Amino acid sequence: MAFNVLIVDDQNISRSLFESYVQSDPGYRLIKALDSARVADAYVLSTRIDLVIMDVVMSDGSNGLDAAEKIKKAKPDCKVIIVTSMPEVSYLARAREIGVDSFWYKETRQISFVDVLNRTMAGEHVYPSSTPLVRLGNCVSTELTDRELEILRYLTTGVSNQEIADMMNISVHTVKVHVAHLLEKTGFANRTRLAIEARITGLVISE
Repeated sequence: MAFNVLIVDDQNISRSLFESYVQSDPGYRLIKALDSARVADAYVLSTRIDLVIMDVVMSDGSNGLDAAEKIKKAKPDCKVIIVTSMPEVSYLARAREIGVDSFWYKETRQISFVDVLNRTMAGEHVYPSSTPLVRLGNCVSTELTDRELEILRYLTTGVSNQEIADMMNISVHTVKVHVAHLLEKTGFANRTRLAIEARITGLVISE
């Protein structure tokens, strides 16, 4: 019996690619392809779905990880593969936390999606060992600490140092020190340029 598959991806090219993978294998049956995660969980509840292939960032503001969390809570046996082109450092950890079965970066060359697909349905959890390496100015993402990445995420929203300090429950001085370290490591002249480049690369993405 073929596995019933739901695809959720707002990008036409990648959605079509996933459709072709599914439709070319008699072991899978494409039930529906959606361009938004808003109704993905409701669709899974109303239809027999064995596997959801889910992007994270949708153009309508919906989030694939939020939808995946609802799906895994409501139907734990439904497999979920998160697929994304964004290197946002928090995605891997959250996917594991909510019970996502597998995770695949669209630009990866280390493992094919077909391999991830088949191994997931065989009961494996297939995850990359790390997020993609991203260059931000003069440094790469692995040179930034977790705290620096957290502050960088807030910077992309345009909030002030005081607001960051309040949200993180730290002093303004500590925020200024971290921002200075970020500017020093990346080589950008100011926080505005730093925030813009961070958003462009997708290294950190604010909800």
